[in-house]
Amino acid sequence: MPQPVSPLFDDGPRFEGVIKAGFAALFAPCAVSHTPKVQASRKTAMDLKLKPFDFDQAVARAGLRRDGTPLLKLGAEAPAVQAPSFANAMTQALTQVSAQQMDAQRLQREVALDNPTVSLEQTMMAMQKAQIGFQATLAVRNRLVQAYTDIMNMTV
Repeated sequence: MPQPVSPLFDDGPRFEGVIKAGFAALFAPCAVSHTPKVQASRKTAMDLKLKPFDFDQAVARAGLRRDGTPLLKLGAEAPAVQAPSFANAMTQALTQVSAQQMDAQRLQREVALDNPTVSLEQTMMAMQKAQIGFQATLAVRNRLVQAYTDIMNMTV
């Protein structure tokens, strides 16, 4: 019974003879040794010219100096970089949740005032996002309180 062939790869009968002839031509045994010799089937050569890589130009396009530090534009101050910490992550998450709640309240107020640019669907989506964010925040808080309680109840 023949195996079903995927329609994407149904080129077998057309290319089978070409592939066999190509392998026969490429790997015909040499008369001198038992290693196959490779013969080129086409006489055309590709003319491939590569430009030399300019590191300085590539770094400048990326907005960096040679040492990898960012370039500063004239009059721009260096951005304050905070070390990643749990407190920073929590502060950022609480800020985002608070912003979502404020946005949901703003949209609710606009719908109540019959603002035609604010849809009820948009308002409901914002309310659900704010609710999910608040529930996640409560879950994290509860886990932190539970971990603190567990640590405090440990005997030394």
